[in-house]
Amino acid sequence: MAFGKGRANKRSSSSSYGSTITMVVFVALCVIGVWMLSSNSIIPPQISEANTRTVISETERADVSASSNTNDEPEPTRQEPDEHPTYEDNPGKLPDDAIKSEYEQQKAAKEKSEKTSSKARDEGQRETQNQETQQDNEKIPEEKESDNATDNKMTQESDEGQVKNVVKEFEKEQKEQRDEDSGSQTGNNKGTQEQEQEQEQGQGKELQDVEQGKKDQDSNAEVTYTDKTKEEQPMEVEQGGTSENSKNEENGQQQQQQQQQQDDQNSGKEENIENNTTSEENEKEQKSIKDENGQQEEQNTTEDESGSKEEQNTTKEDNVEQQQEEPKDEKRQESSETSGFGSGIPKESAESQKSWKSQATESKDEKQRQTRESNTIESIMVGKAWELCNETAGYDYIPCLDNEAAIKKLTSRRHFEHRERHCPEDPPTCLVSLPEGYKESIKWPESRDKIWYHNVPHTKLAEVKGHQNWVKVTGEFLTFPGGGTQFIHGALHYIDFLQQAWKNIAWGKRTRVVLDVGCGVASFGGFLFERDVIAMSLAPKDEHEAQVQFALERKIPAISAVMGSKRLPFPSRVFDIIHCARCRVPWHNEGGMLLLELNRMLRPGGYFVWSATPVYQTLEEDVQIWKEMSALTKSMCWELVTINKDKLNGVGAAIYQKPTTNECYEKRKRNRPPMCKNNDDANAAWYVPLQACMHKVPTNVVERGSKWPVNWPRRLQTPPYWLNSSQMGIYGKPAPRDFTTDYEHWKHVVSKVYMNEIGISWSNVRNVMDMRAVYGGFAAALKDLQVWVMNVVNINSPDTLPIIYERGLFGIYHDWCESFSTYPRSYDLLHADHLFSKLRPRCNLVPVMAEVDRIVRPGGKLIVRDEANVIREIENMLKSLHWDVHLTFSKHQEGILSAQKGFWRPDTSP
Repeated sequence: MAFGKGRANKRSSSSSYGSTITMVVFVALCVIGVWMLSSNSIIPPQISEANTRTVISETERADVSASSNTNDEPEPTRQEPDEHPTYEDNPGKLPDDAIKSEYEQQKAAKEKSEKTSSKARDEGQRETQNQETQQDNEKIPEEKESDNATDNKMTQESDEGQVKNVVKEFEKEQKEQRDEDSGSQTGNNKGTQEQEQEQEQGQGKELQDVEQGKKDQDSNAEVTYTDKTKEEQPMEVEQGGTSENSKNEENGQQQQQQQQQQDDQNSGKEENIENNTTSEENEKEQKSIKDENGQQEEQNTTEDESGSKEEQNTTKEDNVEQQQEEPKDEKRQESSETSGFGSGIPKESAESQKSWKSQATESKDEKQRQTRESNTIESIMVGKAWELCNETAGYDYIPCLDNEAAIKKLTSRRHFEHRERHCPEDPPTCLVSLPEGYKESIKWPESRDKIWYHNVPHTKLAEVKGHQNWVKVTGEFLTFPGGGTQFIHGALHYIDFLQQAWKNIAWGKRTRVVLDVGCGVASFGGFLFERDVIAMSLAPKDEHEAQVQFALERKIPAISAVMGSKRLPFPSRVFDIIHCARCRVPWHNEGGMLLLELNRMLRPGGYFVWSATPVYQTLEEDVQIWKEMSALTKSMCWELVTINKDKLNGVGAAIYQKPTTNECYEKRKRNRPPMCKNNDDANAAWYVPLQACMHKVPTNVVERGSKWPVNWPRRLQTPPYWLNSSQMGIYGKPAPRDFTTDYEHWKHVVSKVYMNEIGISWSNVRNVMDMRAVYGGFAAALKDLQVWVMNVVNINSPDTLPIIYERGLFGIYHDWCESFSTYPRSYDLLHADHLFSKLRPRCNLVPVMAEVDRIVRPGGKLIVRDEANVIREIENMLKSLHWDVHLTFSKHQEGILSAQKGFWRPDTSP
């Protein structure tokens, strides 16, 4: 309402005494009104919401009185409530009368006016209309809030339906979590509506939406799901429009728009009613006072509500605390454990570190290694320009075996030092190129007989060993007839020949884990699968070009290694049989140092099968070697249990057995080879020099190696007899129970999650690596699939590799701050359970991811289970490598990622 121009009232000279009294009363009322207006232009903070409204109403009435008494012509009475300015819950929309400047109010009060009964009635009508209009308008925010609450509820229900499709295994758990969150949110929404009914501010709703959005973000799992047919790789649900936070924000924006439209309409009505003579200066001053009054009214309203809503706030705090405590709740943990995600992921017990030695501790006398530590990751590799490795090895590059700079510095090659590991001080971050014409590998078991020539384009071995049925070139394929130097007519016949030669071998029952030294193209290990036996095939990267690479492309286990000057990266007393067919290893030289290394790794009672020319040929050199080998094995107390000749292949095999007691050692006349010192740890194997000595056989019934494991396959799920219940397991339970719990956990995860829910076609998976195996539970859970698993135990982790061998699986020690001893494109699937978070304090993750990219085949997969922040970092690096991220899921600060490698390679090299 605006003031009109006042005109002097012409009064009669014959005014009565009553008129004088009336004038005095009117002036007094005007003075009181002006005083009330000026004193209430700033509302004290302590005034309650109800008192604030009362003051504003009184101020309005005072202004109306002043206006009525200073105008010659009364303003038209507004009969329609719709035309009255809307007093919304926005503190900036107060009526103009209530915010006039003090100067104008005094000026208007001083003008002569007369109060008439008709004007008083008009005033009463206006006041009644103001109150009715204010009540009507106060209902508007309530209706808006009710509508928005309904929209939010419908949006949440829609979001739940979309999120539940991401991971089926999480359906029940996620629904339960969302139901709990929705319950607390509904209570909070109701409380919000009650607050807004009492407030006169539209900003209250916006603040509530922000607060509610934060709660939703904290309580809901962060889910990302990517359809592999889409180019945009992980598409977060929050970005895709299915996040509750985004919906609430949209609803808040819509409400603000609706409120703004209502405000605009009300402003239009006010402008129509205002007098056109109001100056621009007054409008600016009014706006300033509105803002000040609005801020103070908001403060007053908030403070006034704090006391009456203490109970509601307490409820909110309880809800927040409950959400924070949920990851600690046992029932919640059991539910997550059942699903195989989230907080159910086993974590190492800190106390277990006291009960278990690590390979790094066991190998404390090893050569001091230099490791690069990095506190940060290089910008998570987003936008990094990867480059191709500029190495002479090209697409066969193995960083720790092709380090030419280090090899050139060697002072001796007498013990094949140039074939051993010499890792670069700075792990490479380059990518290995693909051979021209590379194709996805042929599936098992067809791959055992043929592979694509362009995948391993080497013909030298075919030219040299073709007549022995190692490998042949057949069109676009390399074919493998299954033969070898000692079994030209096939490996399977040779395997059966060994079984017939000594019944106690018992393939697939007593004998389960084999080490094949000098494996060639690993046909022996490839056909042992048909007898339910797994073999760790081993050969150096030497002049027999790409023999281990052939084996891996055929989907047969193999590593590049040499028996040189250092121990092999395996524990002591773990292999049931060690086999060497026509291997040209000088076992008898230097006090039998290399054969003594086999003795370290061979299980007491295990067999060494030696199929070589000295066994069955009579050439002078062969006779001399046989004589020296016989003397050496006898002094080692190995018993020659049989010598047999295979008539079909025309070869023979000698089978030796390692003793199960120390009786023979004690009866020896000469201490040659000598017994190792008591403080020599036979399990220490990481860069530990070879020694020409023997370790005693364990005789205590509770010591590992004193008894043979139970037959396969029972040994897979049977806790080793030497696991002591008084020893704490890795996850904080007694060791045997810990073993069983781990096995049950991984069985559930594999069957319920890995088989169906992470976008992996297991028919294309054969070569698998568990990058951080503990008890080997993941590998054990894959028993019924046609896969083999290389279990890697990190050197700084508890040394559980002997347990893995005891249950009929195999593995190797390794430090992921270095490159792995295998060819590029070796594995179909890598599994990393809480590996990267443990590596971060020790080494940069960028070279580790470059190594992952090196050893995984195009079309191969990676599964990562780790902390949520690590999952995000790995995802970003994989995206920079152009991997297809199928799924990322995080909950309770734990996450899982599934990704697939493509054929992308950078165009440039350094």
